[in-house]
Amino acid sequence: MVMAQSVSHQNATALAHRHGEACAHGEAHAARAPEALVAAENYCAEHGLRLTPIRKQVLEALYATHHPMSAYDVIDGLSALGVKKLAPVTVYRAMDFLIGEGFVHKLESRNAFIACPFQHSRGEVVVFMICEQCNGVDEVMSEPLTRSLSAIAESHHFTPRARVIELQGLCAHCRDEERVSL
Repeated sequence: MVMAQSVSHQNATALAHRHGEACAHGEAHAARAPEALVAAENYCAEHGLRLTPIRKQVLEALYATHHPMSAYDVIDGLSALGVKKLAPVTVYRAMDFLIGEGFVHKLESRNAFIACPFQHSRGEVVVFMICEQCNGVDEVMSEPLTRSLSAIAESHHFTPRARVIELQGLCAHCRDEERVSL
């Protein structure tokens, strides 16, 4: 039997992103990670769900970076940290569970996944701002946007299954770097 290993945020440089100096969205994501992992464990315990070692490893790998990761990125990242190489189907099953419980989001435009440290309510609109240069992702919610989109959907007798918006552009850090280089 293989012992389950944990992905430490301090030791996850194989999965990390660097701008060359502090990255605000990366720092914010990393700062929320430990508390979010504990919250996920507590949620599962309270609701009789199993956060298996593999599910936890996948979630930890996603928290080790603020970049969206494909299942194959997760496999490679975990393997680089000494975790037994997982089959893609195993990672996809773990992702299905993590998405279903709201711990992870799938970014459709990238066919990749990102950890979610927030406790969203059903029907809440989630906006992902994806940097085209550094590939960092910021996740935000907006009550006014949620109300507006709900009203639009309702006026068209439309029932949305997902309320996700993906914005592509430059994060503040990359935008500032681009201005300096001009």
